[in-house]
Amino acid sequence: MQEQIPAFDHCRIERDQEGLYTATITGAGELNILSSTVTRSLTEAMVWLRARDDARAVILRGSGERAFLGGANIYEMAECTPQTARAFIAGLRDLCEAVRGIPVPTIARIPGICLGAGLELAAACDMRLAAPAARFGMPEVRIGIPSVIHAALLPGLIGQGATNWLLLTGEMLGAEEACRMGLVEFVSADQAGLDALIARSTRGILESGPAAVRTQKALLRHWQGASLEAAVANSVEVFGASFRSDEPQRYMAPFVARRAARKGE
Repeated sequence: MQEQIPAFDHCRIERDQEGLYTATITGAGELNILSSTVTRSLTEAMVWLRARDDARAVILRGSGERAFLGGANIYEMAECTPQTARAFIAGLRDLCEAVRGIPVPTIARIPGICLGAGLELAAACDMRLAAPAARFGMPEVRIGIPSVIHAALLPGLIGQGATNWLLLTGEMLGAEEACRMGLVEFVSADQAGLDALIARSTRGILESGPAAVRTQKALLRHWQGASLEAAVANSVEVFGASFRSDEPQRYMAPFVARRAARKGE
């Protein structure tokens, strides 16, 4: 029996029969703005998702089609002191880390605006899929603060020069520019095609071995901070450990059966 999905103040979680979870930001305004209250609720939801053994993949999205996330709440930040500013940004850090800690593939669904803390949250996901109307930016310097926390992931995604341009100018990128830069993996042909693009991506995940996908994600995370030698050595051990279950044999069985059938013709 599956565990009942709890109600979170600012996140609605849905699950389909194959273990695909969708987490939708709620009650955060038309642009899905991250106040401290919204951030805490989303973090609680991500921590809950992280513990789901039945999860195969997680789609993170905003309410409506105008925005993925419009960024952090500027009115709340305008009242910050050095102490409250640290607490505010620490909450956003914890949210991004909770997303990074989810052991299955995470996909940011980006139909429109994706700014500041929203772009950092998207960067914390494994994949970013966008519609043609998507717009990206890190405009913090334009309101007198630096881009911090998971903006540190951007050089690994788009390179140092592109990160410099994005963070130092505060300029916006269109969807196609973001795709060419490597900030998003794919852009749908039209606005209505975004969910079909996401379905195509999740289909491959759902058709693969659940343990293999989780192991692959763990390896990808390990490779980010490991030397080539350490990454290769660890991979050998992980590969051997994969055969402790019958998942490889079960997923290889159709290929073996087809070969046997050809030999018997």
